[in-house]
Amino acid sequence: MRVPYIPHTDADREEMLRTIGVEKIEDLFQVVPEKSKFPKLNLPPGRSETEVLTELMEMSEANADAPHYPIFLGAGAYYRYIPAVVDMVISRSEFYTAYTPYQPEISQGWLQAMFEYQSLVCDLTGMEAANISHYDGATALAEAVIMAMNVARYRRKKIVVSPTVHPQYRAVARTYTQGIEGVEFVGDDAPEFDPEALKSLLDKNTAALIVQNPDFLGEISSPKEMQDLADAAHAVGALFVVAVDPISLGLLKPPGDYGADIVTAEGQSMGNPMGFGGPYLGVFAFRKKYVHKSSGRIVGQTVDAEGRRGFVLTLTAREQHIRRERASSNICSNQALNALATAAYLATMGKQGLRQVAELSYHKAHELARAIDGLKGYSVVNKRPFFDEFVVKVPGGDVSALNRYLLDEYDIIGGYDLGRDYDHLKGHMLLCATEMTTADDMDALLAALDDYTREEVA
Repeated sequence: MRVPYIPHTDADREEMLRTIGVEKIEDLFQVVPEKSKFPKLNLPPGRSETEVLTELMEMSEANADAPHYPIFLGAGAYYRYIPAVVDMVISRSEFYTAYTPYQPEISQGWLQAMFEYQSLVCDLTGMEAANISHYDGATALAEAVIMAMNVARYRRKKIVVSPTVHPQYRAVARTYTQGIEGVEFVGDDAPEFDPEALKSLLDKNTAALIVQNPDFLGEISSPKEMQDLADAAHAVGALFVVAVDPISLGLLKPPGDYGADIVTAEGQSMGNPMGFGGPYLGVFAFRKKYVHKSSGRIVGQTVDAEGRRGFVLTLTAREQHIRRERASSNICSNQALNALATAAYLATMGKQGLRQVAELSYHKAHELARAIDGLKGYSVVNKRPFFDEFVVKVPGGDVSALNRYLLDEYDIIGGYDLGRDYDHLKGHMLLCATEMTTADDMDALLAALDDYTREEVA
């Protein structure tokens, strides 16, 4: 018989009870009613581990998940291939259990991994510096707002935002800054992206101009359009902030090449699985001259007293480490394991692999859009070039009904209902295709959409 190790002896327990003035342990629970101390629990009979695992597996099969169902839902979270090496790397115990590297002499592996992540993010975005992440794409954008106001020493509190920046990102930015007196968000109440309208809102009180490229509707702005917006922002002393889909940068010019001061992104699509509630990854990169106004952590490379290369936390300007009033942000953690997954993903894919993923996504989305546009009752309404998402006007105008039909009748996860966020896009669906979208998936969707028109709308 195995006897559990209990460090306290009977004498130890008696001494502790005397110290607090009670005779026995049961006296500590006198405030609990007798009927509640040992209630009869309505539990099923015990089961073996194999039986429990079998039941849990059966329950999990009730989920409509991406590996089992064709999925055309994007809107900020994407079903993408994750190379096996990514999970192998992040599952190593020295990475999986690491948290805060307060002692760099024993955290060199973790610090170097995060330094490599920063370097890869800078290469991807064309920026000069990056921190080691925020909670997700939404908080990264909110931190960009705070950083822009920090750069302006809070003498500027006007934030000009494109209406095609992710609606949830805009909501989080407003929530994040609601305690800062005088913050004003303008521009995102317009019906569509209009560069000239955004420029007209810029003035000497503007801290930042924020756009998304590709935007929430999947549409791509040209480098010239982006450069013009950057120049207009800089002309009034504001920062130019660009939110991106990082996979698109396998094809598109990086924001650093057209004047961005801060680049943010949701990093989930780079090596992190989709999850209901996360965890996700907020990518955050910026110009080097603003490094002391940045939030989160930055790892730097140096040499020790013997000239050997080493890594340290160069900057942690957060309120845990410095006086609250001097902190650039109140963010108190980061997504290190998710950042490690992204570093492993980018290192594995390389430039050519990332380009191939972007090309596959682009071409599959366009192939699907052409086919849907040819169906009776459906029309693709994008006015600009798009990347891997596009907007479809659906027959009958009820996107939620169409999505229920796709799921119930065809086991297909449909698109995002744009009427939730844009009044003028009621009856419009945002559809997505990635490198994981197969020809069979597209054929199934096309057949289902056609059947919906004949059976439900006719």
